Amino acid sequence: MRTEIYNELVDEKYYHIVHPTGLNIYVMPKPGYSGAYAVFGTNYGSIDTKIRSENGETVDIPEGTAHFLEHKLFESEDLDAFARYAKTGASANAFTSFDTTCYLFSCTGDFNASLRILLDFVQSPYFTEQTVAKEQGIIGQEITMYKDVADWEVLFNLLRALYHKHPVRIDIAGTVQSIAAITAETLYDCYRNFYNLNNMALAVSGNVDIDEIEKICDELLKPSEPFLFERKPFDEPDGICRDYIEESLSVAAPIFSLGYKESYGLPKQTLKQKIAVDILMEIIAGSTSPLYNELLEKGLTNTSFGFESFFGFGYGASIFSGESKDPKAAAELIRTRIAELKATGVSQEDFDVIRRKLYGRLIMSYNDVDDIAHTFVNAHFDGEGIFDPLDVFRTITKDDVSEALSHMMRDEFAALSVINPIEQEK
Repeated sequence: MRTEIYNELVDEKYYHIVHPTGLNIYVMPKPGYSGAYAVFGTNYGSIDTKIRSENGETVDIPEGTAHFLEHKLFESEDLDAFARYAKTGASANAFTSFDTTCYLFSCTGDFNASLRILLDFVQSPYFTEQTVAKEQGIIGQEITMYKDVADWEVLFNLLRALYHKHPVRIDIAGTVQSIAAITAETLYDCYRNFYNLNNMALAVSGNVDIDEIEKICDELLKPSEPFLFERKPFDEPDGICRDYIEESLSVAAPIFSLGYKESYGLPKQTLKQKIAVDILMEIIAGSTSPLYNELLEKGLTNTSFGFESFFGFGYGASIFSGESKDPKAAAELIRTRIAELKATGVSQEDFDVIRRKLYGRLIMSYNDVDDIAHTFVNAHFDGEGIFDPLDVFRTITKDDVSEALSHMMRDEFAALSVINPIEQEK
């Protein structure tokens, strides 16, 4: 079944196809664009550490299995997927996040041939004990390497400080010890549990033909059994593990991440809540905010300073990060200014300015084929439409942002993660 969805405000349309195999397909043609972008994603990420066995029991799986499976799926008995893409000229990649695993490519040439490769290899798992053992060594080296990447370590140290049990505290790739327990049977079990077309989405944007895409999907998609997987809330205590954590690595200057463990809108936020949080974070620490300029003027950080609202199923954090000669002083200033904002409230002027800024950024995103494809997949897994944020931005109020602030960034749920230069180690 194919449905056309049009939005007058941005003068854009896309097609939503509910395929007989269970796959949801989203296509936004962009006539005149030089290339195209495709994402094939599954609602399965590193936080999914349990599967349902054939007898219906819940079984633990090794940490890092989703990421491991992503790597292995590119292989086959013959040519691997990258070698096949090289023949079409497409640039291909994949990633595993906490909640999803996505396979993607961009191209300016033969899109249809590249789409065939994508649909074929993602639906054709090939695992042996020999190839799994080889990959354990490769990913083990990757895990070790990331232990020396300061930006990565400062974030995961923060998550380990904030969370007691939720698997968001675990490195997406797992540990050398956990991946050693992965077998070919483990991968096949996880593939059957999560790589079900009812649990996946395909998104395409660019200079493409919707009829050709549907024809290729009809030819290559394989019917799936009814899908039974459902995420359930994790048994995570309210409080944090610790309020400070530090490590020493080869960095030129200290870096920090100050994070607040959030429960607002969990286990999963609504679209309005997400947009309210985005506006709130920009008001607090955006490049035009008093806090941002005060941090720079006092020499407590530099232009590396940034922030993000970090939400997924059963977890959430407000994070402020950057390089600083005095991370504790920078964190204290951020905490003080947030406390002051809680006391005074969000001003109507600040709300209006930031709402317009983010609304304009959203409208511009409909011109970016990469953004469009990824947004389709994320929106689908969240039960939303790609045009839904336009309506929310037009109707959201200062009170909605104030509501978010009243529930978020509670001082007792804050933790500071610091990476110091090795020469400062005592």
